[in-house]
Amino acid sequence: MELSTISELVIPSDTKVVLLVMDGLGGLPAESGGLTELETARTPNLDRLADEGICGLHVPIGPGIAPGSGPAHLALFGYDPLRYQIGRGVLEAGGIDFALTSRDVAARGNFCTVDAQGLISDRRAGRIPTEICAELTRELSDIALPGVELFVRPVKEYRFVLVLRGEGLSDALSETDPQRVGAAPLPVRALAPDAERTAALVNQFVAEAAQRLAKHHPANMLTLRGFSKKPDWPSMQDVFGLRTAAIAIYPMYRGVSRLVGMEVLSGGTTFADEIDTLVARWNDFDFFFIHYKWTDSRGEDGDFAAKVKCIEEVDALLPRLLALHPDSIIVTGDHSTPAAMKAHSWHPVPALLWSNRCRPDGVRAFGERACLTGALGPRIETTALMPLALANAGRLTKYGA
Repeated sequence: MELSTISELVIPSDTKVVLLVMDGLGGLPAESGGLTELETARTPNLDRLADEGICGLHVPIGPGIAPGSGPAHLALFGYDPLRYQIGRGVLEAGGIDFALTSRDVAARGNFCTVDAQGLISDRRAGRIPTEICAELTRELSDIALPGVELFVRPVKEYRFVLVLRGEGLSDALSETDPQRVGAAPLPVRALAPDAERTAALVNQFVAEAAQRLAKHHPANMLTLRGFSKKPDWPSMQDVFGLRTAAIAIYPMYRGVSRLVGMEVLSGGTTFADEIDTLVARWNDFDFFFIHYKWTDSRGEDGDFAAKVKCIEEVDALLPRLLALHPDSIIVTGDHSTPAAMKAHSWHPVPALLWSNRCRPDGVRAFGERACLTGALGPRIETTALMPLALANAGRLTKYGA
């Protein structure tokens, strides 16, 4: 559905909507015939919401497509990710409050480890501490490129942002990350004729950075992806008539929230801190997006048991959210990250929608197999969740006469 159509149906209300995203929530059994991480976790509070609400599985992009976090979150916010496309660079820059201009091209960077043959042995350099990342970015910040300004800023752990500022720069560039170990970082290629100069500049930066990083370990090389420029999109205030807030600890998710006009609140360092922020600012906004990262991180680590514990941590703190009496709640993930795969996957993502206007569907527990039978359906488009949350909060009127 077009955002303009939804915008025409919005009506004023003082109701509250919460979108709680456990990143990478969907999973797979650790062994044939077993349970997924979500099905294994003890989740009495999520199960109660599932019992009283409606459940299903959603598809962020399309069947068989494993989504990145950026487009998957845009879909959760109601924006068609195939129409509203953006690279990871802009998201990471926004996440650390780096003010991009129209003359900028931004890229997401990873420090990585390469062996003596120049092949990647660890795509995340052992998840180095953010303090080490900051030292490395300072060392790279004085690399000189002809005709442009260069900015290298730390994000979190092994992640950083590279920004080139100048006239005539293009973001039509290929990525240097081969997305697997045992392969060498790739050179940047121009994907359009007017991007040749920008590609040459980025390759010059990478070559100089490789020389400087060679003496460091484990972060002795870098990769770049998500080259992008700042877009001009309608805000959630404009489309949905909501005062929106984001509570997220990891910078990328703060960045994607800013792109759609959310006010980004301080989230602290733990999920308990995020709930503290929610409670403190409850009266200031109509819509809250709360992001929990660690389900995804533990899935990427291949740690099934740790991902289960992360889900249980969220469930244990859920009563504090429910005590605020939101009118409509969505609990879901942006994509699936099965520990068995150690990566984002194409599997549909479990979701529950709760409000006092729901027609319960008979699902008694929150899990992948249970959600298959729920009223939301086994393959609902992710972009449909936001209109459903608004309708259940009494914020949409009828369409047509």
